[in-house]
Amino acid sequence: MVISIKDVARRAGVSAGTVSNVFSGNRAVKSDLVERVRSAASELGYQPDRAASQLRAGKAKIVAALVPDLNNPFFTSLIAAIEARVRGEGYDIIVASSHSDAEEEARRLSALLGWRPAGVVIIPCNDDFSSRDLLAGSGVPFVVADRVPSFFEGDAVTVDNVDAGRKAAEHLLALGHKRFVVAASSMTLQNIRERCAGIEAALAKEGLAAPTLIEVGLDFDTAAERLGIFMEGEPQATAFIALTNFATLGILASANKTGLLVPDDISVLGFDDYSWMHAVKPPLTAIRQPVEEIGRTIWNRLRGHLDDENEPPARERLLCELVVRASTGAPRAAGEGSA
Repeated sequence: MVISIKDVARRAGVSAGTVSNVFSGNRAVKSDLVERVRSAASELGYQPDRAASQLRAGKAKIVAALVPDLNNPFFTSLIAAIEARVRGEGYDIIVASSHSDAEEEARRLSALLGWRPAGVVIIPCNDDFSSRDLLAGSGVPFVVADRVPSFFEGDAVTVDNVDAGRKAAEHLLALGHKRFVVAASSMTLQNIRERCAGIEAALAKEGLAAPTLIEVGLDFDTAAERLGIFMEGEPQATAFIALTNFATLGILASANKTGLLVPDDISVLGFDDYSWMHAVKPPLTAIRQPVEEIGRTIWNRLRGHLDDENEPPARERLLCELVVRASTGAPRAAGEGSA
């Protein structure tokens, strides 16, 4: 038996038009009616015909999202935050990965645009952002998130990476650290360069030399290998700052392999704040990105263009938070004075 919109309307005690508005998002519906309709649909096993509704409306109630890597927990958590917003307004979301490759980014973006989405969210795989021309030519409103090239003048949502780097360095400086290592994924990325700039500015303010910089790549295995080689040498630095999730894991794995204790031998400060960071021993001090707020802001920017195609573009820059836990502490006197 095929369940129709009229069946759902009868079960919920509302009109068929109300049911249609709940699933299409074309008109606002009172929250209590939305709950009744969705409950009735769930009980009956009703699924709205998305294709038919899109043909009637002449556009798809879809938001497309393209990220560099679905193995990266930051990207997946951001997608989840965006999805929570778009679903509440009757949109679906489709997601693809560029695998950090510019040519693949263009191919996946072309495929996503073939779905005739109402809007696009993209985290470019690199600062060249060569696929921006494809997006601009499509006429589809889009928002660039996280990795926002300095030259880009359209809608963008990111965090204040300079401020985040400065907060990380200032915390460790206040504990007495003077020799720093920064584990960065790739200095070809604007947001990573900005985080480094914030760290360097904080050290320079105290008259200290720039930190030792190690580019650890975009995956855990590469990060662990490069940091492991570094830590096998004569230990000098007492403070390690990771600028990505995989860099954080690489530091911890390498420290464990070489017998360095956290925070007795080295203090470790991670970037992003995931559940596992609370569970490890010691719990990790971290810079927390406001993922839910980023997702909400992305949707607000995109939604503004769906409501008014003449809305001017804007760049939103949100603040990160320092979460202090047990992985950072004062350096040992002997360790700080070693050559």
